[in-house]
Amino acid sequence: MPAVGFGTLFRDLSVTTQAVKHALETGFRHFDCAERYRNEDKVAVAIKEFLETGKVRREDLFITTKLWNTNHRPERVLPAFEASCQRLQVDYIDCYLIHTPFAFQPGEDQEPRDEQGRIIYDSGVTLIETWRALERLVDEGRCKSIGLSDITLQALQEIVAVARIKPAVVQVESHPYLPEWELLEFCRQHGIIVLAFAPLGHGMQPNVLEDAVITGIARRLQQTPAQVALAWSVQRGVAFLTTSATLSHIQENFAISTLPRRAMLEIKEDITTRVRFNSVVDTGVPGFIPGKK
Repeated sequence: MPAVGFGTLFRDLSVTTQAVKHALETGFRHFDCAERYRNEDKVAVAIKEFLETGKVRREDLFITTKLWNTNHRPERVLPAFEASCQRLQVDYIDCYLIHTPFAFQPGEDQEPRDEQGRIIYDSGVTLIETWRALERLVDEGRCKSIGLSDITLQALQEIVAVARIKPAVVQVESHPYLPEWELLEFCRQHGIIVLAFAPLGHGMQPNVLEDAVITGIARRLQQTPAQVALAWSVQRGVAFLTTSATLSHIQENFAISTLPRRAMLEIKEDITTRVRFNSVVDTGVPGFIPGKK
């Protein structure tokens, strides 16, 4: 899996195809998709057109997608997986993730709610039962690897302890304000890749890219704050996903270079702000599709 990845969650779904085209042309080869994003078909258009140019082959791309919360029951996993493959126009998925550890009431409504507006959870299935269904997808050669998203260290430890096929990837929010060192160390011990979403803090407040340590390093190295934060991620062993519909930002996020050891230490030791921007780990409901002020 390439360490540098492109996320495909957009507020305006109509920008998806062009943004993915820009990312492909820039050099991105890992694309992170999801049933929940409702635009797998638009991602497919860009990938299909790029493959037809002959510049890359399907095996040069790494495509990740995710099982949504309403499909956790084992009998719903294969149909959901096949539907994603069909929308993405691919024969296999490189990595299939359980989008969150929370099972919602099965059905077509992605966020089933009661009369008080509260999410209706599904107590009739456990996470390990869902995981077993994903293991069967690997057994059958339908996907190359499987993993988990939006999961806490404790829940991950419980799955790793009983899994027949260990998670290959864990996707979590992580950035200089949420470094997740303990989770990263556990994953290192078990050969699991940590994949960071919101590696730039999603433009939320407090703004990671306005942090004095990050901006100071950026000025010194003549890089942008975003490039500093992304390079920090890769150098500490964490793959990342960035999302943008703007070509210049896509190119900026791809063009990262090695930070000196001093800069890595500054970020680790001098940044003490700790904040989580997305509440999905607590509820299973994505907490934002943010926009910069």
